[in-house]
Amino acid sequence: MTPENNISRQRTIEQARATAAWNNIQEVKGQDFEAKYSSWAKKFPALVLNNGLGQALAFLRAKNKDEHQALYSHFSRWVTSQIYRTSDNELLERLIGSHSNSLDYRHATTETLAFAGWLKRFAEAELKSEEDQSQ
Repeated sequence: MTPENNISRQRTIEQARATAAWNNIQEVKGQDFEAKYSSWAKKFPALVLNNGLGQALAFLRAKNKDEHQALYSHFSRWVTSQIYRTSDNELLERLIGSHSNSLDYRHATTETLAFAGWLKRFAEAELKSEEDQSQ
């Protein structure tokens, strides 16, 4: 692969991440839970880095709040589409399943963090924050 092709491929992946994240943020915009979603979108990368992807996803799945469920769904749909070539809400099951391996787990973590960067930036730009609501 030539350097130009590699740069073009990276740009395309980044554009796809940005588009998917933008669409996810637009789904949340105007919802009652948008400020809490925004807060968790900003916190999630640190949660992954401190606890690991599996633990962070399990945390979101364990919460029965709209903001956690939406965030889990957004990560799951994107990462399963990139790693497993299907888009579903079963990322955690796929990562801990018998067909997954440590390479898939590392790739999923890397992809989650890359996608999280876009979600975080768009949440900051487009969604109400909890600080806005307390004023």
